[in-house]
Amino acid sequence: MGLLPSINFIGFQDRLSRELIAAWAIAKKDVIIYYLRPGTIVGGVLFPLFMFLAFTAGKLGTATALIPGLVGITTLFSASSIEPVSIPIERRTATFDRLLAAPISLNALVLGESLSGLLYSVVIALIVVVAALLILATSIVSIFPILVGILLSSLCFATMGTLFAAYPTESPGDIISMVNVVRFPLIFISGVFIPLATLPAVGQMIAYVSPLTYANDLIQGGYNGKMTFNPFIDVAMLVVFILIFQLVANLLYKRFND
Repeated sequence: MGLLPSINFIGFQDRLSRELIAAWAIAKKDVIIYYLRPGTIVGGVLFPLFMFLAFTAGKLGTATALIPGLVGITTLFSASSIEPVSIPIERRTATFDRLLAAPISLNALVLGESLSGLLYSVVIALIVVVAALLILATSIVSIFPILVGILLSSLCFATMGTLFAAYPTESPGDIISMVNVVRFPLIFISGVFIPLATLPAVGQMIAYVSPLTYANDLIQGGYNGKMTFNPFIDVAMLVVFILIFQLVANLLYKRFND
């Protein structure tokens, strides 16, 4: 009887290992195929850059005050740009059907698709951070909250992109349009361009249910040391959003592919 718990634990370890290997294989496939597609580059890199420049043009402020906003919207757009492109295309080519038929769980599928967006977003965001340091000489109070904010928000928004991509369409444009309905409001209620303190009471209440609010708060704290929330609250809320998005994505993929 004493061997039973250890046997179950070994079985759990083996299954977890196989699921993680499968998730990484899916992510690596997306890295190779989709990272350099024009739609991914425009939606994940150029679009947030041009948007940032459009809304900050003419504003007085140091680079240290402006760059955190660019990092925040870069993670939002870059992380959620891979899956809305890759999954509809793979439905069209029947590649996605083979993934669904593979001996892996939906958890591994959702995680793998999300990891591809995570990796893409982290790389782009770090390029922005390093370029700002070298070219604009931005000052940083602490790099740790910036890195944590980039990592957690990238996974959060990548999972959000995977969630929207569950909609059964073969057109990337359909998914991107739906994602944009969420992404654009998030920018304006999350303290990126408009400080939370200046928002009306209703706007502040809505900001509390935006993952970008907590990601931006961490990144801002890393640059200027000023944070609206306790950093542990920011981290906890981003983890909660990640778990919610993962759960809902699993339910949607199961519903649309049964």
